[in-house]
Amino acid sequence: MKTKHYLTLEDAEFLLTRAHQFAIDQKFNVSIAVVDESGALLAMKRMDGASPMTSSLCIEKARCSAISRRPSQLFEELIKDGQLGFLTVNSFSGMLEGAEPIIYQGQLVGAVGVSGAKSYEDADIAKHAIDVFLALAD
Repeated sequence: MKTKHYLTLEDAEFLLTRAHQFAIDQKFNVSIAVVDESGALLAMKRMDGASPMTSSLCIEKARCSAISRRPSQLFEELIKDGQLGFLTVNSFSGMLEGAEPIIYQGQLVGAVGVSGAKSYEDADIAKHAIDVFLALAD
């Protein structure tokens, strides 16, 4: 039988804290979501000054990344290239850059999604939190 790794609430809060501090350091007002491997929300934070719209966008971005096991940027590029067909507003909102999957020991354990800055800056915030988390996890 195999061992399955998963994110705990403590892990999700750690990721939120690291992403939040990085956003503060960069002077961004964003919303941050952490989801498990199925895309279910574990924790979310909307910073003061972040648009209300960013709270749902960060969750959708994180879900897209978790379910696909890919950075959400991949889907934004496919949309720009016209390689994806019909999309609803809900499915499109998760396909914007700003979410990264969390892969631990080869297993998807969740994703971090961020919304509120430029999309590449959202992705940088997510990557930073995940990098710090994974460095301490080993």
